[in-house]
Amino acid sequence: MLTIHQILKQYWGFDSFRPLQEDVIRSVLSGHDTLALMPTGGGKSLCFQVPAMCQEGMCLVISPLIALMKDQVENLRRKNITAYSIFSGMSRKEVIHTLETVTNSNCKFLYVSPERLETALFKEYLPGMNITLIAVDEAHCISQWGYDFRPPYLRIAKLREELPDVPVLALTASATAEVQQDICDKLHFNKSIVFRQSFERANLSYSVFKVDSRINKIIEILKNVPGTGIVYCKSRKRTKEISELLQLQGIAANYYHAGLLQEERNSRQEAWINNKVRVIVCTNAFGMGIDKPDVRTVIHADAPDCLENYYQEAGRAGRDGKTAYAVLLYDERELQELHEMTAIRFPSQNDIRNVYHAVANYLQIPSGTGVGEYYDFDLPDFLRKFKMNTHTVVYSLKALEQEGWLSFNEQVFLPSTVQFTATKDHLYQFEKDNPVLEPVIKSLLRAYGGIFDHACTISELQVAQLARKEAEKVKKQLLQLHAARIIDYTPRKDSPQLLLLRNRVKAEELTVNVTAYHKRKEIFQQRVGEIVRYAKEEAECRSRMIGVYFGDKDIRSCGICDNCLRRKAVTLTREEFENIHSRIAGILITERLPVKELMQRLNGIKKEKAWKVIEFLQAENKIEMDTKGILLLK
Repeated sequence: MLTIHQILKQYWGFDSFRPLQEDVIRSVLSGHDTLALMPTGGGKSLCFQVPAMCQEGMCLVISPLIALMKDQVENLRRKNITAYSIFSGMSRKEVIHTLETVTNSNCKFLYVSPERLETALFKEYLPGMNITLIAVDEAHCISQWGYDFRPPYLRIAKLREELPDVPVLALTASATAEVQQDICDKLHFNKSIVFRQSFERANLSYSVFKVDSRINKIIEILKNVPGTGIVYCKSRKRTKEISELLQLQGIAANYYHAGLLQEERNSRQEAWINNKVRVIVCTNAFGMGIDKPDVRTVIHADAPDCLENYYQEAGRAGRDGKTAYAVLLYDERELQELHEMTAIRFPSQNDIRNVYHAVANYLQIPSGTGVGEYYDFDLPDFLRKFKMNTHTVVYSLKALEQEGWLSFNEQVFLPSTVQFTATKDHLYQFEKDNPVLEPVIKSLLRAYGGIFDHACTISELQVAQLARKEAEKVKKQLLQLHAARIIDYTPRKDSPQLLLLRNRVKAEELTVNVTAYHKRKEIFQQRVGEIVRYAKEEAECRSRMIGVYFGDKDIRSCGICDNCLRRKAVTLTREEFENIHSRIAGILITERLPVKELMQRLNGIKKEKAWKVIEFLQAENKIEMDTKGILLLK
């Protein structure tokens, strides 16, 4: 077997690991359950890919992101590493074929969406897979106290009962101390080994602006900072508006959101990655799995609802190590709306039941049926027909998902598949009788090996190019071949999918865990409070605020955020320093205090000056701040 460094060089072309990668890999190879907190772009995937290549057997990778799964599988295959994926929406036939291939080959990686883990089909093939490592990506999804709780992740614990001696590597870019502990508990870690990269980004300058005109500020920033940029917005409509306004100013921009067709999303993403478009204006549907190192600016035109999302999205700037800027824009009305979001995000139990009943009627699901079935769900059409409030419906669906009643995915993309069902003799005769269809048949046979044995993922565009026909004409001819029973053709699905996880019940029989629901509501309020505090803070280092929120109490002041730069401009006389020092010591000698409360006690002293003294005392080890931002005298 090759060493981890030889594997890194041979397959990925790197001479050395990034910080923490080698520690995580050695922990996993020693058989330890391990949690790795690594910032976006920190090279999380190598932490399970390298150890899997170091040992016999296969790595099972659990991920909720279909697009990311597909990208990683394709990247591994380009390195001649055998990898497959099974995700929600695949037909039973496709799943069986993949599972059979995996168990009868030298497959090294199987990517699985969490809802697939407990199916009878998956369990049937599990013993023959020789799994030696389980990697759980986006591990914060297992914690219902996290910002992106997904109930299917709870099924991973059952998987551990089937594979008791297989180590688990849990990976996430952002999780608070409470969520970190919850991840270890829910994954049944034997012993919690946690590796955490510092949340410090020495080259990334954070700043916040309270503005009247967002577009004017965005234009000003983009004109002052050359290079590639991302502008995040809350709504799809807003992405288009801002993109068009930037174009009018001569800035090459385009917009991106989940409502665009998959091909359109791909082409816009590629144009931006290849620097044909300078700025992509997008919703948070953009960015997962994209590793573009030279992004110079990430601007949030709207405040996100939590620091977890903000940190991940802002962290897409400056991955090449050069100076980059993360800018948050807000106004007072927006911060007030964020506080009001709690009532909107957590509908009443009565609202949840009404939405469930309406959705079941819309999809015409009879009582006592529906479990395991996928349904195309046209949300705008549903809202029109049932005259319901958009927010009430969307967040009721989220609550139903978190309570394990259904799964709703707005970004499902299931590619087209084709398998020949006719015998070769029948096909030969059919071609002679239908010469107009022959070019498409020949193109399919030429482009896709094994198309007689199993359903192959196809691209109608590629078939059209080979057959020298228009794509729409090819789609019609594929449907003709399907109707003639020559092929089994499943056209691409690009519409939102709703999966029922339990049979339909009467609305009054639908139950919600009220205690857990109220705790999630309370934690959401706390997260909103933190992002509002981040936006309004005018003295504390922004990098430190983010680090301390995630439990990184050793993080130093960055020196380059707006607050640090403002503080640098403040001068202190010796008399002022001694006065502030004395007052801080007098307060902290009797009690521990959060920074915010200490600042209030230091009334009459400018925040910037107080912070300058606090930083000096921390550097001199005379006071310290714990993971909850509490200051104490040493």
